[in-house]
Amino acid sequence: MWRSRRCRPGRSPPPPASSEAAALPRILTVPATGSTNADLLALAGDGAVDEATWLRAEQQTAGRGRQGRAWQSPPGNLYASTIVRVHAGDPPAAGLALVAAVALEEAVRGALPDAGGLRLKWPNDLLLDGAKLSGVLLERGGPHVVVGIGVNVAHHPDLPDRTTTSLRAAGATDDAAALLDRLAEGFSRWLATWRAAGIAAVATRWSERAHPAGTALSVHLPDGAALEGRFLGLDASGALLLGLADGTRHVIHAGDVFLV
Repeated sequence: MWRSRRCRPGRSPPPPASSEAAALPRILTVPATGSTNADLLALAGDGAVDEATWLRAEQQTAGRGRQGRAWQSPPGNLYASTIVRVHAGDPPAAGLALVAAVALEEAVRGALPDAGGLRLKWPNDLLLDGAKLSGVLLERGGPHVVVGIGVNVAHHPDLPDRTTTSLRAAGATDDAAALLDRLAEGFSRWLATWRAAGIAAVATRWSERAHPAGTALSVHLPDGAALEGRFLGLDASGALLLGLADGTRHVIHAGDVFLV
């Protein structure tokens, strides 16, 4: 059975003013599902859900991360997806990764008693004192982009290739439902900003909250190649600019990024 509600206003500061009103989010909650991303894509294709709809599962049985990785989904964490309908006049859809990132960072910042170590890592991972706190997966289906977000609220996995943490471990008291209320409201505002002002306003906020220029990065590309260099910022589309030791510059549109 689905439980539906409208989210309450968030407590985070607003992004830059937008000429387009943000839609009021509608949150649907289910006890369990395979994947909230897969469910929303199917519902959107059938015309059963509109933009600003969020689907949250208290548990996922087939959650997945980037590049097909399994995403551990114990009860107590946040597993939620929302849908964006891309219109002809919208900026390039790739910019939605940064929209999701800044909205998520804002929501988590509002939940933490001490957010001094909170940083975004390109394109949309959220780190707390260098440990991974969340992940975002965007998938396209026709005119729709589904944005799936997982946050370690009550638990965090033990992974072989990276350190992880959770909101509970950092002293936060919000549960997954409260965090999603804040996230859904912020995502609507940042989505409206992206449509009205383009990717530049979103990228500015992302850069303020991310690892600084000059940070040493290791990038594992989809073809298996690996590059190491320094973070030079974002290009006009939101892609990562990586400066190599030989003075060349690479534009990274997809890949796994690790802080060195």
